[in-house]
Amino acid sequence: MIEAFTVFNVVRILTVATLAFFGALLLEPLWIGILKRYFARGKEIEKTNKPIFNALHKKKEGTPTMGGTIVWFTVAILTVAFWLLHGWVDGFWSRVNFLTRSETYLPLAFLIVAGLVGIVDDIVGIRRRGGFGMRIRLFIYTIVAVIGAWWFVVKLGRDSLNIPLFGDITVGPLLYFLSFVFIIVATAFSMNETDGLDGLSGGTFMIMFAALGAIAFDQGRMDLVTFIAAILGSLTAFLWFNIYPAKFFIGDTGVMALGFVAGVVAMFLDVPLLLPFIAIIPLFESLSVIVQMTSKRFRRRKIFLSTPIHHHFEALGWHETRITMRFWMINSIGAMFGTILFLVDSKLPPLNSEVIRDIIQIILR
Repeated sequence: MIEAFTVFNVVRILTVATLAFFGALLLEPLWIGILKRYFARGKEIEKTNKPIFNALHKKKEGTPTMGGTIVWFTVAILTVAFWLLHGWVDGFWSRVNFLTRSETYLPLAFLIVAGLVGIVDDIVGIRRRGGFGMRIRLFIYTIVAVIGAWWFVVKLGRDSLNIPLFGDITVGPLLYFLSFVFIIVATAFSMNETDGLDGLSGGTFMIMFAALGAIAFDQGRMDLVTFIAAILGSLTAFLWFNIYPAKFFIGDTGVMALGFVAGVVAMFLDVPLLLPFIAIIPLFESLSVIVQMTSKRFRRRKIFLSTPIHHHFEALGWHETRITMRFWMINSIGAMFGTILFLVDSKLPPLNSEVIRDIIQIILR
């Protein structure tokens, strides 16, 4: 028999997701109008250094950016609204509140702060082509990540990392601090590289948050699940306008906000080492950039026609919808594998040397 507690939380999750979807869906046409009126230049394509990219994306020039603002703004408004209702009304609506110190304070703070920084980056990019350079972005990522790492170490007392199938390994405050910073920066950087085709980053974010939501649900963190449900609802509405041909782009405001939150949620759930599976496409995207830059620096030649790797497939003649759909499929498989690995890990005792030896013997037979 399903407990009433679980039934209530399922209803709460579905209610918040539905409200986020329709709220964002209603706001987006208004936001598109504002972007076209006050930021009419929209996205600009660099004219030098990237001839293949320029040729493939010339048609996108002028498309409004900063569409991701609606995603994090809708989530923030819903979160605050239900927090206020918690003290003003009685009944079901007073119990929907999911803003709690133990689960959602930090993700909400990251969502808003990173979203606002991203807006500045987008506006700079419109006023003078390019926006913040990668060095400045990495510096910003690091500063924000350091603040989050301090909170986890000092306020939450974290000093261990979960190794899938092997349990928690105590690494100490310093190594945990450094690991936190690296994971948050890597997640934000990878998602920034994934943003390049209509619907690609939005769909990838949806898959990632769906997996993280399933893990949070299994851990019984219902306030965090509800927060993630709000993100998924607003992301679905965003994709309504962002799939090919996109009416607007997610922009750095959306990528920064959601990238930071994904990393923070993974750290909070103690599953950062599952991110390479849950975010396998962003991992490939960022690795392709690193490999390309390394090859050009030391070998004076390119490995890919263009990077991130989705541009390589574009240069090969693939239509962007074909690339987007297949990348979604790949990330879905990775996310399912990561979720299953978590479920197996959470239900079985940690492996020891004897168990590992037995597994190897079974494989070799």
